[in-house]
Amino acid sequence: MTVGTEHEYSINDAHFTALPVSDQIIKAICGRFESEIRFGEVNLGKELQKSVIEFVPRTPASGPAALEAQIFSGIEKFYRVFPARYHLLGLGMHPTLTLDRAIVWDHDEGEYYEAYDRLFNIRQHGWLNIQALQINLSYAGEKDLLVQYNRIRTLLPYLIALSASSPMVEGRLTGAMDNRLLFYRENQKEIPGICSGIIPARLSSVAEYKSAQEVIYTELRERDAAILCEEWLNSSGLIIRFSRQCLEIKALDEQECVRSDMAFVAFVSSLLRCTTLPVESDQDSLLALTETAIRQGTAGLLPELEALYSHAWRKATAEERQYLPVIKERIAKGSLAEQIAERYRKEQAIEPVLADLAQCLRANRPYGAE
Repeated sequence: MTVGTEHEYSINDAHFTALPVSDQIIKAICGRFESEIRFGEVNLGKELQKSVIEFVPRTPASGPAALEAQIFSGIEKFYRVFPARYHLLGLGMHPTLTLDRAIVWDHDEGEYYEAYDRLFNIRQHGWLNIQALQINLSYAGEKDLLVQYNRIRTLLPYLIALSASSPMVEGRLTGAMDNRLLFYRENQKEIPGICSGIIPARLSSVAEYKSAQEVIYTELRERDAAILCEEWLNSSGLIIRFSRQCLEIKALDEQECVRSDMAFVAFVSSLLRCTTLPVESDQDSLLALTETAIRQGTAGLLPELEALYSHAWRKATAEERQYLPVIKERIAKGSLAEQIAERYRKEQAIEPVLADLAQCLRANRPYGAE
């Protein structure tokens, strides 16, 4: 199995005000506005909002170390090219960004954005202020695809709890730990099958998946939005990318540094080697667990997470065991969202927290590590 990742970071000034300048950054590098460019060991790309830029490793890998090396080299190169002008920041949402300052990419692919906007209104959280860590896992044929798909869907609530890093919206704590998913799961509510409440149903065949897609495509065509009838339309927490022959996990909030991201790669990869896991598989139960994860982070699923960690450690490779302690720390201390919220309640100031988190990304050091 090979793994690939996608990492989304907000672009900020020195005081962590989000800057809608991804287009200007790309143009400064290559001399023109492009959606994606080669940038050393990574591809650098735009997102819907111009205050976010995406780093993608140029090649997938068999484990987290090679991916980490590629992405972190991209981060280091970015700061060599822009040593003081911009500050990158992880997290699932920018904590203080307001929608009036969220600017949509306006150089190409406008026809897709126009269709989305007409159907769903993209000028809202859930579209414009989201940053995800996406993990892409290869599969070897339909049998392997189905086994891995059905295992991953049962892991999503726990991964959501661990990765939650968006406790603040427009400068205030909301009480939820994963506000990105609160907004994201509603952003296409007019056609609910697109997102499926984050957790997809159990799958018995590829034909079943494609049939469900076609139902959505039919509705889109009826709404004069056939342009959106592509495999990437599916916005569930787990989708199939047939063109890449991989499963794409979309439910995770971006973390504070590349090493923390890779800890999730190690955790998922090791758990997928387990033939049995102490997790629910019933759809209603998974949806209820997801609600707990979104609202409480790790605090609501602590015994289950501890059990999963034990299973992961037993099945992990030597390389993966170098990363899993980050997950152990998240279980012990709380998700990044829980730690941010706790610190903000004590200090009543977010800028120092963001400065520390930005430094974590720049140094590739997990938050709270010595």
